[in-house]
Amino acid sequence: MTWVAAVARLRARREPGVLVTVATVRGHAPRDAGAKLVVGRSATWGSIGGGNVEAVAIDRAREMIAAAKPEPELIDFALNDKVTNQHGVQCCGGTVSVLLEPLPVVRAVAVFGVGHVGLELARILARQDLDLHLVDSRSDLLTEERLGVLADAVAQVHVHHTPLLPEEVLGELPPGTHVLIMTHDHAEDAALCDAALRTSHLGSVGLIGSAAKWARFRKLLTTEGGHDEAAVDRIKTPIGLADITGKEPATIAVSVAADLLRTFEAEGD
Repeated sequence: MTWVAAVARLRARREPGVLVTVATVRGHAPRDAGAKLVVGRSATWGSIGGGNVEAVAIDRAREMIAAAKPEPELIDFALNDKVTNQHGVQCCGGTVSVLLEPLPVVRAVAVFGVGHVGLELARILARQDLDLHLVDSRSDLLTEERLGVLADAVAQVHVHHTPLLPEEVLGELPPGTHVLIMTHDHAEDAALCDAALRTSHLGSVGLIGSAAKWARFRKLLTTEGGHDEAAVDRIKTPIGLADITGKEPATIAVSVAADLLRTFEAEGD
């Protein structure tokens, strides 16, 4: 697997990693500048030449993965037999600088319902570096022409057409995905709320709607769904900032996006 594919795999799985690059070489060294190695929690891909240089880089990369807020680091190695090494002697005769860059876990968001509000929300979230899943049972809302407004997205956009059971997508989402439920059908919303509470690997769950809608849903989730009150309280509703009261789709979308970004900030504390 190439290092590019390895980085993409870690991103898709929402797993942390470190990209290790031979930054500079003077004299003789096992690999030229530009050689790369990707380090995950339990696996590596690629090589920067093996030996002590690679072993030390892997050790340090794993320490960075375990750290709360790792920063990029540059490590210098002298490749001669006079240096005391941690993992054996490398006496190629040159010097090597190795750059270690943390690969952060990219957040994931799933928007169920790409109607007027959902599309406006997608336009905002698409400007963030995250994995954005757009889910809808209506194929006409997921056409290339309609979603063309996301063509310049910074986010990686994944489109899911689910004509029968949108809730099945929940099990396919990456761990920690934040879920926003805003479909055109209250019955679909209710089914998604029920399924989300039964899906243990998700992040936050938000539901758009009125207090009356939520009162009905809460009763359904506790009496028919069998969920206890603590579980039901995982669902945040209404979503958005309370002091933004406009009802235009774009206004609601800005409010919901700001609320979600605040959730992201709280996660990082």
